[in-house]
Amino acid sequence: MHAMLHINDLSYRIEGRPIFEGATAGIPTGHKVGLVGRNGAGKTTLLRIIAGDLAPDMGSITVARNTRIGHVAQEAPGGNDSIIDTVLAADTERASLIAEAEHASNAHRIAEIHERLNDIGAHAAPARAAQILSGLGFDDVAQQRACKELSGGWRMRVALASVLLLEPEILLLDEPTNYLDLEGAMWLESYLKTYPHTVLIVSHDRDLLNRAVTSILHLDRGKLTLYSGGYDDFEEARREKQRLELKLKKHQDEERRRIQAFIDRFKAKATKAAQAQSRVKALAKMQPIAAQVDERVKPFYLPNPAKTLASPLMRFENVAIGYTPGAPVLRDLNLRIDQDDRIALLGQNGNGKSTFAKLIAGKLEPLAGSVFGAKKVDVGYFAQHQLDELNPLRSPYDHMLDLMPEATEAQRRTRLGTYGFSADKADTKCANLSGGEKARLLLALAAFHAPHLLILDEPTNHLDVDSREALVHALAEYEGAVILISHDRHLIEACADRLWVVRGGTVKSYDGDMDSYRTDLLAERGTGARTKSSNGKMEAPRDSRADQRRAAADRRASLAPLKKAMQAAEKNVEKLGVEIARLDALLADPQLYAKDPQRAQSAAVERGQLAKRLSEAEDAWLVASESYESANSDASDAADA
Repeated sequence: MHAMLHINDLSYRIEGRPIFEGATAGIPTGHKVGLVGRNGAGKTTLLRIIAGDLAPDMGSITVARNTRIGHVAQEAPGGNDSIIDTVLAADTERASLIAEAEHASNAHRIAEIHERLNDIGAHAAPARAAQILSGLGFDDVAQQRACKELSGGWRMRVALASVLLLEPEILLLDEPTNYLDLEGAMWLESYLKTYPHTVLIVSHDRDLLNRAVTSILHLDRGKLTLYSGGYDDFEEARREKQRLELKLKKHQDEERRRIQAFIDRFKAKATKAAQAQSRVKALAKMQPIAAQVDERVKPFYLPNPAKTLASPLMRFENVAIGYTPGAPVLRDLNLRIDQDDRIALLGQNGNGKSTFAKLIAGKLEPLAGSVFGAKKVDVGYFAQHQLDELNPLRSPYDHMLDLMPEATEAQRRTRLGTYGFSADKADTKCANLSGGEKARLLLALAAFHAPHLLILDEPTNHLDVDSREALVHALAEYEGAVILISHDRHLIEACADRLWVVRGGTVKSYDGDMDSYRTDLLAERGTGARTKSSNGKMEAPRDSRADQRRAAADRRASLAPLKKAMQAAEKNVEKLGVEIARLDALLADPQLYAKDPQRAQSAAVERGQLAKRLSEAEDAWLVASESYESANSDASDAADA
């Protein structure tokens, strides 16, 4: 297969600093390629050069003749036109032909216009536009709203929908999930898998890079290297190269032992929640972070609470919250948060996730109902909007001076070092910090006082893939409770035990895991799969939602025996755990050995036998979970195919 997109010996400098130096790569026609690299490596610059917005110092970009290159407009639409009309207007050829047809009088020209409209699938465009907008979170009513009524993030979704409607032969996407919620990101992933042309996407979303792309293009120190497979395949290839070059075996073995120790601790208290089982699986697959020789990933430090509080940390009874009395955003909240909970909030942006987080953080008083326990809980709160609120003239050291007024300079700088700020970065004004560095500073400030509960509202928007993995590691070690809002599915699966859905004006627990949530979501929105019409153009499938619901029902029926086996194995683990706990309580009584040594000995023997049975039961539970989730994943892939 010939390469449609050639990057030939590319060199480019910004203010004298080399971004590309002889970079060369060839991307085959129809491939879905993830462009990855550290923050500041030049990924966005490369997309702009390919799009023709920038000219390279040396080298060239070569594409096949008449190839259309599409990328999301930097200026989000905001006029009086409806959202769907704005998207349809992006197809300028279709719009001009329709306008001409309304006034043309020459019969021959009218015939030519209608033949061309038929060739480009103009009549199917409204249905395709509606389906794309639905996938990105705009229901039928929302599609008729004027663009000017939307916030910046929602306008960027309209800009994304516009370029997806055009179906260019080369589609360039730069961090599209940064302005999508989890639900929109899941839909986009499914859409890109069936996109009929070439895609080059800059993303730090590990799940998207594993599920939606066929190759990884790595930008590192001015050079480009193309790897086959998804991000995990790329990581393994890069890690293997580093093993040979850097002899990292000792470090990796130590890291694996640390991860395994955490998994063992976690398994001992695993709950019935399906998401908890997904978390064991996600953690079991974790590998040490592949770090560069001269630019190792800085860890995140989250201090553990000094004092453990009894559960529940917080309890909500018939709570309603909002910003205007009598007009609650959320109501009928009957929930509890325990001291070791890891909860992910799911639901479309605008449904009230951040409003609910503000209630938990104590930044919003309830309009009705009762909140118990909140006053004794120390809460750390991280939200994306705080990045814009940082004083641009203050440095990380200035912030540490506020938090540690009695400490010495050396102590403050040592503390900053644990948060990943070297001596020069500690004194850098916030205005000159990168987005990732600002996010790291905000997380340090949020966690500084070792909170009992940490709320993370989209913590990864400015973090590269390796830094996101470092955050996963830090959250695994953190002993407090976590409330997580994120569009990064990998982060949720690796960090959350429980899922709560914010929808329909309330918050409810979700019994399934992320796979079942994804299936339900795509059944509701449509997967974005396309079918050929008689004129050869791609159209939105008819009755896709009904088909999806039937497929989901069939899938659940086929998975039922595996799910039953998994649940039975888990109950066995729980039963044995209860019996061992009973014996542990008995053996912990020092008077038992004096009063009834024979009973003490028999209890100790029984405890040893039960421990062996528990180990076997845990293995059986993990095998059953793996079988269920593997079949679940296969069924999902089959549904997407």
